[in-house]
Amino acid sequence: MGIVNMNNKNQTCIDECNKCAQACLECMKMCLEEPDVANRKKCIAKLNECISICHESAKFMIMDSCHATNLCKLCGTICDECAQECGAFKDDHCAKCAAQCKKCAQECQSMQ
Repeated sequence: MGIVNMNNKNQTCIDECNKCAQACLECMKMCLEEPDVANRKKCIAKLNECISICHESAKFMIMDSCHATNLCKLCGTICDECAQECGAFKDDHCAKCAAQCKKCAQECQSMQ
């Protein structure tokens, strides 16, 4: 996207974080509507963590914060955890979310 700074060196990672947060929000909404919602408590909590860290990581990269790399490393860890949680459920929305979380984790962990 890159509305203002089209040349942000971290634009790919910013985009992946934003996509991941959206995927997690959509997945969480759908998980809350599933008949086994009580079994998804841990997954829903991890989705919420992932949404928050992805939003913050994107903001830190946009601001070119000196802490962006460290935050992105943590984001990668949380995205991996979220992918594992979502992977425990066989719903299409969970599978798509897990795939996006894995993609974001790889991008965040490659930050330098």
